[in-house]
Amino acid sequence: MIFIVVKFKTKPDWADRWLDLVAEFTAATRSERGNLWFEWSQSVDDPTEFVLVEAFVDGDAGGAHVQSAHFAAAMTQLPPALESTPKIISQTIDASGWSEMGEMSV
Repeated sequence: MIFIVVKFKTKPDWADRWLDLVAEFTAATRSERGNLWFEWSQSVDDPTEFVLVEAFVDGDAGGAHVQSAHFAAAMTQLPPALESTPKIISQTIDASGWSEMGEMSV
């Protein structure tokens, strides 16, 4: 699996509108073949910081994502709302989905 985490720092006036801005991009990515998840979270400490956690079944699926029309559109639509270049961690890991947390059982 390709596991990716990206931090986006928005301009203050975009914090309340960010999820609307990325809604179409999010829906299109979630419908891609090979996408496992594409989930946004907003920082509780900094409302202008959003974290995207995404995963693809393999490098081919991740590569197709980066070559998609909606990805290209997002790369031109998102920067005007950002304060800085996003930070990313992208790794191939030996997993196919989420596992239960070993330190806690409910």
